Amino acid sequence: MPTKILLTTLNARYMHTAFALRYLYANLHELKSCAKICEFTIQERAIDIAEKLLKHNPLIIGFSIYIWNVEETTEVIALLKQIAPRVKIIVGGPEVSFANDQPALVELVDHIITGPGESSFYRLCADLINQRPVLNRLIEGEALPLNQLILPYQYYSEDDIRNRLIYVEASRGCPFKCEFCLSALDKTAKPFELNQFLEEMAALHERGARNFKFIDRTFNLKVSSSVAILEFFLDRMSDDLYLHFEVIPDQLPDLLKQTLVKFPPHSLQFEIGVQTFDPDIQNLISRRQDNDKTCENLRWLRGNTGAHIHADLIFGLPGDSLENFANSFNQLVELKPQEIQLGILKRLRGAPINRHSDDYQMRYNPKSPYNILSTRDIDFQSMQRVNRFARFWDLIGNSGRFKHTLPLILDEDPFSRFLQFSDALYRLAGRSWKISLRQQFELIFIVLEEHMEVGADIIKHALNLDYQYSGQKGLLEFDKTKFENGARTGIANKRQKKHAD
Repeated sequence: MPTKILLTTLNARYMHTAFALRYLYANLHELKSCAKICEFTIQERAIDIAEKLLKHNPLIIGFSIYIWNVEETTEVIALLKQIAPRVKIIVGGPEVSFANDQPALVELVDHIITGPGESSFYRLCADLINQRPVLNRLIEGEALPLNQLILPYQYYSEDDIRNRLIYVEASRGCPFKCEFCLSALDKTAKPFELNQFLEEMAALHERGARNFKFIDRTFNLKVSSSVAILEFFLDRMSDDLYLHFEVIPDQLPDLLKQTLVKFPPHSLQFEIGVQTFDPDIQNLISRRQDNDKTCENLRWLRGNTGAHIHADLIFGLPGDSLENFANSFNQLVELKPQEIQLGILKRLRGAPINRHSDDYQMRYNPKSPYNILSTRDIDFQSMQRVNRFARFWDLIGNSGRFKHTLPLILDEDPFSRFLQFSDALYRLAGRSWKISLRQQFELIFIVLEEHMEVGADIIKHALNLDYQYSGQKGLLEFDKTKFENGARTGIANKRQKKHAD
């Protein structure tokens, strides 16, 4: 049957899969036979995406719009409307789900579905295909009871299972009201029927899926269900099985601990949103978090499990300052998670935190991802410094390549020391991206010796251990003049080439 409906989105990377599109496809009922999923990435050219979509000669193209793809998707839709204005363009997703806060993209499209789309998209497509009149351009999505949804897991392809992340969800929604998150708008969390969910997981595992990323906002909210799911995977444990969960940091009861200790190292990853340790900011943004319990649980996880801990902090929250953020960062460093993700606050359309914009002088980038540029308490220059700090922290702190050298940088005051390191590294390199691995070693040596007064012999020993650990052969020579000139010449040559291009 000819393809009449295309479901598409622009993923941030090839390894990502569009979970929402598979839900829409699964719930198209009889229209599935004339529908197709087409995924792209934001790195692809808009004109190439338009060509590939129009090759199917569709009647309808449905786009899933997010903060990370809205700019690129706007280009694609603008081209489609120039080339094939007859094609009906439908958009949905978080970026277009708030009628009083819409991106410019909506002016180009035929229909916008706000909120859940599984049933509304099906009905709209059926009306358009059967040429029935559609009175509304803006359609409020209907949230179906979860037991009425057709689950989408069979629509992961064999290529998806071999090469891409497999997203799954045991529940939807969140009972908490943290204002920076769109889940604050949910009334509560609702679970899928557990036995049916586990049957779907068994089918995916049987097909070869080994990397499961749970997108539940609160995986450990209902402990009995969490334990049942973990036990299910324990029964199927293998060297290549890997599970990712987002967990509430201050809720880790004994029953859950007893299950977690059974997992072998490197089989679990926990994304733990700490965000801030400041109780005044937590109250301001309606975040309920027991900080003492959070610290206790993080220590327990690091000391008693082999789980990889990915902990999140947000810079730029209302009421935050550089000095205040330093306290949260230092506390988290002391807890020793394997990764600390330093997120810069972004303005999500419809998020309750937007109520603080005037009082706290929150100034956001007008272009996606709408990152915070300054606040009442954080000026633009400080915000830029922390942006670079976050990038260099990913490069040096989170990469795992510098486990012997990182303590020399952090010493006893991690935030101020790494900020000093970040400032000096940026002055030397002139950028925070595209620095080769060898240049990283060379630049770290220069910064530590020249700007942070660490002894050369101590630096050499630590860097050589890390150099060999990273898989490089031989030893770094550490001829200071040659070393320094080489690092700076390499940076200068790249700058020269960029200007020439």
